[in-house]
Amino acid sequence: MTAHSIAADQVATFPDSARDAFAAAYPDQPARLTHGLVGHVLLHLDALAQLAERMPASSVEYNLGKLPLGVQPEDTPSNGLTLGETIRTIETNGSWAVLKNVERDPAYAALLDAVLAELESIVVEQTGPMLHREAFIFLSSPNSVTPFHMDPEHNILLQIMGTKSMTVFPARDEQLVPAQKSEDFHNGGHRNLVWRDGFKARGAPFPLTPGEAVHVPVKAPHFVENGPAVSVSLSVTWRSERSVAEGELHSFNALLRRRGLPVGTVRAQPEKQSLRRFAYRIMRKLGA
Repeated sequence: MTAHSIAADQVATFPDSARDAFAAAYPDQPARLTHGLVGHVLLHLDALAQLAERMPASSVEYNLGKLPLGVQPEDTPSNGLTLGETIRTIETNGSWAVLKNVERDPAYAALLDAVLAELESIVVEQTGPMLHREAFIFLSSPNSVTPFHMDPEHNILLQIMGTKSMTVFPARDEQLVPAQKSEDFHNGGHRNLVWRDGFKARGAPFPLTPGEAVHVPVKAPHFVENGPAVSVSLSVTWRSERSVAEGELHSFNALLRRRGLPVGTVRAQPEKQSLRRFAYRIMRKLGA
């Protein structure tokens, strides 16, 4: 057993090899992992349909799944079904759905805590405490596409049912994500990004089958192409001082840019840019 092993009487989500791969990649590189959540009682379609129907509407997003890689949020088409209908007929209705913040349900909160507990010591050593832990469940019809986008959290996507391929691109590449897009994103802008065909060769594809997972760094652009069967994936996420600091610094740059002032560089370890973060907090407190 390695130094990252859990207690012998616990059932591990991640084997030692996965925790070692995660430790080698975190926080800045994507990595393929394996996991043991396939067949978990909380992740069957019936359980997910029941969960979805008791969730608030604000915690659910669903639409037609056959989309281009680049699509504006206002152009995303509805599938014309209720949420319950969408999940129960996901195999044939050509849709994509996400259940957000499922950790608000006690059973799913316990599942999230158990999964993240296995990685916590690795994360704490690199980026400090796990903050703002969340879980999302994605359900996709065959051949659905999740367009090119980025997310503000540290993320591990665990494939539960079906297959998909996630193509992950380097974080902090301003040709993929211009600085002003990051500034807009951290001030409430949409996660979807502008897609250009020349980008594809710069990404690393991660084909996923049940029992496989991928670590996606903060704001690493990615898109997802579903396989020929219904797909269910669990995404476990957290924030860190590093991800919070990056958001603050991009927001500070947006504030400066609006006033015609020079903007600063957001470095690879933004948590160490304490002076700029302090200046931003003061300006925000003053209503700037």
